[in-house]
Formats: sequence, C-alpha cells, structure tokens
Amino acid sequence: MAATGRKHLVRDFNHFITCFLCRGYLIKPTTVTECLHTFCKSCIVQHFEESNDCPKCGIQVHETNPLEMLRLDNTLEEIIFKLVPGLREKEEQQELEFWKKNQPKENGQAENLRCQRFGLPDVGGDDGDAGGDDGDDGGNDDYHRSDPQIAICLDCLRNTGQSGESTVTDLMKRFIRCSSRVTVGTIKKFLSLKLKLPSSYELDVLCNGEIMGRDHTLEFIYMTRWRLHGENTYPMVLEYRPRIDFG
Repeated sequence: MAATGRKHLVRDFNHFITCFLCRGYLIKPTTVTECLHTFCKSCIVQHFEESNDCPKCGIQVHETNPLEMLRLDNTLEEIIFKLVPGLREKEEQQELEFWKKNQPKENGQAENLRCQRFGLPDVGGDDGDAGGDDGDDGGNDDYHRSDPQIAICLDCLRNTGQSGESTVTDLMKRFIRCSSRVTVGTIKKFLSLKLKLPSSYELDVLCNGEIMGRDHTLEFIYMTRWRLHGENTYPMVLEYRPRIDFG
C-alpha cells in the first residue's frame, strides 16, 4: 500500500520557528541556557537591557548579567532558512542596506560587522585580540567569533608527590571566553603554549573530577557534566594537571 502522508506547510511549524517577542521568524536564534527558550538575538538582547528574567517563562536568568547565559543556535538557524524560502537572502540584503545607511565604512568597520553577523571572515582593521594590523590574514578565518561563546575558568590541580608538579603552574589569566565548539585537545594545546611546556608533556583536563576526552567540546561538557551535576555557578570550571601514568 502506498503511503498517504499529509504534506506539511511552513505554517505548521510556525510555533517552533517564530520569536515570542517580535512574532516573526527567528533571526540569529539565541537560546537562554537556564530555561532553553529561544528568541531572535536582537530581541532577547534588547529585552535584557530592561530585565533579567526570561520574557516567556519569567525565570530569573542571571542576577547581574543575563547576556552571559545566551547561546546562538546555528543549527536551528539553518533549519529555518531551509524551511522558509528566500529568508536568508532577504535578511542578508536588509543587513547590507542597514549598514549602508547607518554606518560609515571607515577602516572597514561596517564590513567587519556584516561579516561577523553572517559568520564570514573579517576584511581587516579589527580591534580584537586575534586579528592582524593590516588584515593580511584576516580573510582566512573569522576566529570562530560567530560561534556560540562560553566562558570557562582553568584551574591548576596539584597532586602531591606527582612528577611534573613544579612544571605545571597557575595561569596568569585563568578566565577565558571562546567558542563552545572548542575541544579539550585545543584547550590542552592552549595550556601547553601558555605554560611553555615541552611538546612531549601530557596534561589531563578534568570537570568535576572526571577526565575529559580529547574530542569532547566545551558545549558537550557544559551540558553533560557541569550543568547536569547541579552546578549553577558560571563560568564553567575545568581543572588541569600532569597526566598520571598508571603503567
């Protein structure tokens, strides 16, 4: 027998892909991590200028800085663009027209803002800590600025009697902000560079006393180790120590 499934229309999904605040399709869908409600990025940022509560359920998102609890949902954005024909092109065109009318392009500032908005490489002249002075290598990578961001604290875990204890020390700056897609392997490389460790030196990275796998992303650790273990503090704390050889 042939399947007689009903053809779904875009409006059948409107409840899932529209913003509670502006009632339009979600643009740059951004999720509140405390309650998992999603809004347009511009809508929820504007709302948090006046309130620390989720506009949909009323839960207090953060006592002082609710913007820290927002995460961009790039997967949902792609789904919405696939469901709604022409939406991506319309939004990109409106964005370009807005910056042409409201932002001078001195030093490439407006173009950089457009690039960051759509996850494209910067064109140069960036004031961030990852760009060059003349933009020579700015066209190769956007340094994951458009990714959902997460703040973490890197603490040195000292084990009495372990060899290498004197080599592994505290970082001068323990708090960092980076892409939630960064893996533990990348964190290890970052630590090795900052602590000037030899290339053969091995580190373990732990969360709540559990050694994290090299391919675990920070987002995965936050959702499955930090948050689900009842940790309500922010930023997420990761510990590092010399690798213990049980052999």
